[in-house]
Amino acid sequence: MNEQHNHIVKSHDEEQTALRDSLIRMGQLAASQLDAALDAVARRDEAAARRIIAADDAIDQLEQQINHDVIRLIQRGPLASDLRVILAGLRVASDIERVGDYAANIAKRSLVLNQSPPLAQTRGLNALGRLAAQQLRDVLQAYLQRDGEAAQHVRERDAELDTLYTGMFRELLTYMMEDPRAITVCTHLLFMAKNLERIGDHATNIAENLWFLLHGDAPLPPRDKRDDSSAASS
Repeated sequence: MNEQHNHIVKSHDEEQTALRDSLIRMGQLAASQLDAALDAVARRDEAAARRIIAADDAIDQLEQQINHDVIRLIQRGPLASDLRVILAGLRVASDIERVGDYAANIAKRSLVLNQSPPLAQTRGLNALGRLAAQQLRDVLQAYLQRDGEAAQHVRERDAELDTLYTGMFRELLTYMMEDPRAITVCTHLLFMAKNLERIGDHATNIAENLWFLLHGDAPLPPRDKRDDSSAASS
């Protein structure tokens, strides 16, 4: 009986490890897509942007595979301790899939930007994007290592990304008011910046799901939130 129990526990541990590894692989692909999209914007590289758009399907396929793996885990009758792993895994896969969508959207909008002269404000977009990509990579590493403290650090740093986003929002709004000819290009930059701010939010979601995985329904520590772009536009 003990041997059978040990075999079941070992099997569940292996399946949990496989799920975690699939999530990390999916997350790394999304982070690489984001890096590539930022590079395509900076270099005004139309061919690279189109490759990024086409590659979004790979992230979607990984999410579908993870969903299938989770269904198989549930059908096998997971242990009570596995349920948090399964639920957190589904949520994290959804967050990563959205990051991939945002990277593809940035690439799509870069095609429109390339039809106009470059703006200096694009440098601010790159800085925002690099911070968002680092947040994503840091939280993936925390998830891999089950490091709740590192995940909370990512969560706390989201305020820094919010501050950068709000600053860029105000700068672009001012520029559009000063030069109406720039409205179309700046509008695309605003949407791209919002995509990056949302990627930071998804990194925060992953951190919070790791907290749930480790601590269940215990309350999360409070954190700062500094996206006041709505106030800036009113």
